[in-house]
Amino acid sequence: MGRLWSLKKVSLVRKELSPWRLFSAFRFKRLDFQMAIMDGVVFRILSVVEGIVLVFTLCFFYLCCGCHF
Repeated sequence: MGRLWSLKKVSLVRKELSPWRLFSAFRFKRLDFQMAIMDGVVFRILSVVEGIVLVFTLCFFYLCCGCHF
């Protein structure tokens, strides 16, 4: 009886180690099409805003603090 149990255990382990189960953890969930568009738009807007803030920060530094070489 113990031998039969060990065979069942081995067959369960083999089923759990099948390739599609191993690689299922690495798959990404699909995004909705609308969500992907929204993500792209928000990313572009925030990139532009970040660029503007960086330029204004640099200009403020040179105008207020001066550049002393």
